[in-house]
Amino acid sequence: MFDLPVDTANERREYRQFRQRLINEGFLMIQYSVYERVCVSRKTANFLENRIKKFLPSSGTVQALMVTEKQYNDMHFLVGDPIDDVRNSSDRTVIL
Repeated sequence: MFDLPVDTANERREYRQFRQRLINEGFLMIQYSVYERVCVSRKTANFLENRIKKFLPSSGTVQALMVTEKQYNDMHFLVGDPIDDVRNSSDRTVIL
């Protein structure tokens, strides 16, 4: 999750670069400024978090929240319709 300033041309450039790097790391946007990625283990998640630390923007707020797949699947949609996507269910197959 992130909240980055976009007042100056340099801040907008840093925002675009940060967002693109997240996408290149395999993250998917689930809501504006909220991106998610499934990791197979806590060790992989920690490794990924350390990679992100290497390309953080110079200002703003970037937060990481790690939840288990079970916790993610228990998310409730209070408004709007759930998306029938394999990312929102435990019916997907992870191939290692």
